[in-house]
Amino acid sequence: MHILVSGTSGLIGSALTPELEAAGHRITRLVRGRARPGWGEVAWEPEAGRMPPQVLEGVDAIVHLAGESIVGRWTADKKRRIYESRVRGTQILCEALRQVVKPPKTFVCASAIGYYGNRGERLLLEESRAGEDFLARVCVDWEAAAAPAAERGIRVVSLRLGVVLSSTGGALAQMLPPFRLGLGGVLGGGAQFMSWIALDDVVGAISHVLTTESLHGAVNLVAPEPVSNRDFTKTLGRVLRRPTRFAVPAFAVRLMFGEMADALLLASTRVAPGKLNASGYTFRYPEFEEALRHVLGKPLPAPEPSVEAPVL
Repeated sequence: MHILVSGTSGLIGSALTPELEAAGHRITRLVRGRARPGWGEVAWEPEAGRMPPQVLEGVDAIVHLAGESIVGRWTADKKRRIYESRVRGTQILCEALRQVVKPPKTFVCASAIGYYGNRGERLLLEESRAGEDFLARVCVDWEAAAAPAAERGIRVVSLRLGVVLSSTGGALAQMLPPFRLGLGGVLGGGAQFMSWIALDDVVGAISHVLTTESLHGAVNLVAPEPVSNRDFTKTLGRVLRRPTRFAVPAFAVRLMFGEMADALLLASTRVAPGKLNASGYTFRYPEFEEALRHVLGKPLPAPEPSVEAPVL
């Protein structure tokens, strides 16, 4: 296929594009600013509301991953950038799709499990209702922004991404420095669920979505077994071989991170990959410790060979 991908410099995009190319697909990178000749890039200006429709002619599928990072203190300006980069960017792409003579067959757009909000121990599937906090509102409007593509007859998939495990970016990379120093610990009460997925499985699942025409609408991109913050902390400490004694009470997390603390660090979102499982996707790393060891390059130590007692 000829696939247009936005956000190719990000954590997911930079891992996805080489795998798609290795599978024989032709990739065009949608970049902000000036496109570099000979690099397979085309430019758009989402902040200015400009997307040349001719760029989309002859494309079989779009994977739209671009968006402002949600990590950092959520000032009013930060929240505006988080919202507009996702919702307005998707609207601009879909407005351009209205003008294409032969539109792509598939439009895959990132979303997030923030759609569900803080839901405690309730197991959440794609049909579960949306939450009511800032991230939930962003995700609801983000997914709704792709509606014009669906009205055009394009298969639209909204990827509700969990916490992506990678040592090079995302939430885990932010947590590694204190854990490696032995300063990691449980956040708040520790019972809150974290729905995670290894970066390899994000890439594998997107490839699966692109070639599985029965998948449409919201698709949860999470591993089969969410973990509590307490189990996450204990497992990460064991993999790094570091103590995890420094528990951080909820009020201190809020003082450090503000509104982001309640939405990302203290919220409990227990999500299952209902549609992925039903469509036959096989996870490369379904177990949390196995996934952690893979992304951190910390394999289990080989068992010591048994020494048989001499026969007298």
